[in-house]
Amino acid sequence: MKKRAVIALGHRALGTTLPEQMVAVKKTAKSIADLLEEGYQIAITHSNAPQVGMIHTAMNEFGKAHPDYTAAPMSVCSAMSQGYIGYDLQNGIREELLNRGIYRTVSTILTQVIVDPYDEAFYTPTKVLGRYMSVQEANEERKKGNYIIEEPGKGFRRVVSAPNPVEIVELDAVNALLDADQLVIACGGGGIPVMKQDNHLRGASAVIEKDLAAGKLAEGVNADILIILTSVEQVFINFGQENETKLGAITVKEAKEYMEQGHFGIYNMYPKFRASVEFIEKGEGRSALITSFDKVKDGVHGKAGTRIQ
Repeated sequence: MKKRAVIALGHRALGTTLPEQMVAVKKTAKSIADLLEEGYQIAITHSNAPQVGMIHTAMNEFGKAHPDYTAAPMSVCSAMSQGYIGYDLQNGIREELLNRGIYRTVSTILTQVIVDPYDEAFYTPTKVLGRYMSVQEANEERKKGNYIIEEPGKGFRRVVSAPNPVEIVELDAVNALLDADQLVIACGGGGIPVMKQDNHLRGASAVIEKDLAAGKLAEGVNADILIILTSVEQVFINFGQENETKLGAITVKEAKEYMEQGHFGIYNMYPKFRASVEFIEKGEGRSALITSFDKVKDGVHGKAGTRIQ
């Protein structure tokens, strides 16, 4: 049986603007094709922070300029980002595979992820979003019930919550595509955050931490390895100090100790390690790899990256 991998693409693997994204995807596609040639079934998830912020700002500005239109809620902006990032990824990966004489369908699944309405994250929003606003605009947003912070000398910005992922709604569809040996892109940007209301799924004004969603996806498809691609080849502890050390192969126990000791920024490496540890602990024979997108092939052979096992 083929091994199964979930690959989480970070900002560097996608770029920020549309032109940057198109260039970055071509490079990223080579790494994904390399892994496919290694015999893996692959599910891909990705960041969307710059893209969803751009969409949210554009839709809000359009709504202000055209009173007949309303601003788009966060869940809708997330869905839009999944669509256009998935579109570029599909084409980039397909082209790279065909150049190598490989035919595989690459599909994007618009993925909803259920969150708990009582998650503590809803009481302490942390994800800054959109453009800077004036005092008047900030007050208008507060009247709508939105959280706003002030950045001295710059202005005001909206802040949204980052609840934990609970359940992936379209998981059966993802598994069906993987079982058919196809590549699938799912849970983009952490997934579209939704809350259950009987049979109705209501969009939540939030964003889900993409690394935690990647771990949940890897768990749901029973992956052998979770690969989180970031801007560095290996993770450091004691970064910037005289005793800074690169992490190669480490155990789950060691990973937990480093997390407890505060080596990883809460919004940087910490979610990657948390997702990795939770994924590994829920199944036998699992591992996780944190590395840069150009070191994937070396990483799965133990020659690069930080490996948790």
